[in-house]
Amino acid sequence: MSAAAKTSGAEPVIQKLSPRQKAAVILRLLVEDGETPNLTAMTPGQQALLTEEMARLKPISRATLESVITEFLNAMDEAGLSVSHGLASALNQLSGHISAEVEEELRLRAGLGEVLGVWDRLAALPADTMLKLIDGESPEVAAVVLSKIKVAVAAEILGLMPGPRARRITFAVSQTEQIAPPIVERIGEMLVDRLEAIPPRAFNRSPDARLGEILNSSAPDTREEVLNGLQESDEGFAKAVRKAIFTFAHISTRVVPRDVPALLKEVDGDVLVKALKSAETQEPDTAAFLLENMSKRMAEQLREAMKELGDVPEKDGNAAMTEVVRAVRKLEADGTLMLIPAED
Repeated sequence: MSAAAKTSGAEPVIQKLSPRQKAAVILRLLVEDGETPNLTAMTPGQQALLTEEMARLKPISRATLESVITEFLNAMDEAGLSVSHGLASALNQLSGHISAEVEEELRLRAGLGEVLGVWDRLAALPADTMLKLIDGESPEVAAVVLSKIKVAVAAEILGLMPGPRARRITFAVSQTEQIAPPIVERIGEMLVDRLEAIPPRAFNRSPDARLGEILNSSAPDTREEVLNGLQESDEGFAKAVRKAIFTFAHISTRVVPRDVPALLKEVDGDVLVKALKSAETQEPDTAAFLLENMSKRMAEQLREAMKELGDVPEKDGNAAMTEVVRAVRKLEADGTLMLIPAED
């Protein structure tokens, strides 16, 4: 502090530091005092980030240093004994101190499942959430992410991006072959840290996606009535919901022809006959698309079964077509097929 500041009675200026910067300050103080803090309880990525933060430290004022030390000591005084919050927390604390077999048995007994790695957690995220996590990241980082998650989700993310950025990222995929595993793990840990900083939400999926899924299983008349009402009250939301909807009619424009055989294996034969019979009048384009992209022998057998079936009640026909749609969605979620992105 300058002499002028002392005589004028001005308050010392305390620099604003992030939690990670404060941790780096404390770590440096401990090391300079000859202490040997054990950081092995941290993940490799966290250790690397803290080391890098320590290397980036710039000069800080004495007032700032005193503030950081005071905050650290107060936190230590208030911490007391860290109480475990249930079996999951206790297992996390004891991981590495008990055998892997005992830990696995306790987790399964409690219905906690296995411990998920960072990429397992990230791979389970919906496309819109992952898109937000990688927003602003370099094409190289985004390319690593898309290479580690499910193909269907990666394709959906690319479809949500502006064309130029999507092209830069797809090119960057070709540059990822020599990336070392520790770097890939650090990228995953960075994204998980960012994910955990997001306030928890009651729903994991966006409103348009949730409503779209509900309307997928609704009767066509009900679906159109709801969408028309939304169009009048919120045109933007109505457009997003329409884009999220996938019905039997969309199969002919969004399913790749080569994926039709895999789709048909997922549908019960009697259900498929009813769906195609109803689609002859309700969705002829999709009926023709499915019949044209299967083996000739199977198409002939289905056409013969459709003739023998006769008229199908509208309710039963709609239910059968919905089953086919569910099979498409299941294969998409499994990564077996990739839908063609919906047009705006």
